[in-house]
Amino acid sequence: MIGLSVAIGRFIEALFWAIARVAGVVSLAAIAGAAVLGGLWLLGRAMWKRRRR
Repeated sequence: MIGLSVAIGRFIEALFWAIARVAGVVSLAAIAGAAVLGGLWLLGRAMWKRRRR
């Protein structure tokens, strides 16, 4: 009975860490995507100002 309890505990712990890892990767991808879009927006704005002169 104790062995089953330990196995269930380890499974839940592994599941928690897997979910945390996926959440970290997703948040990092979202932040990186926002940074890239912001950089492209600033670059496009600068190019648009030069073109209009």
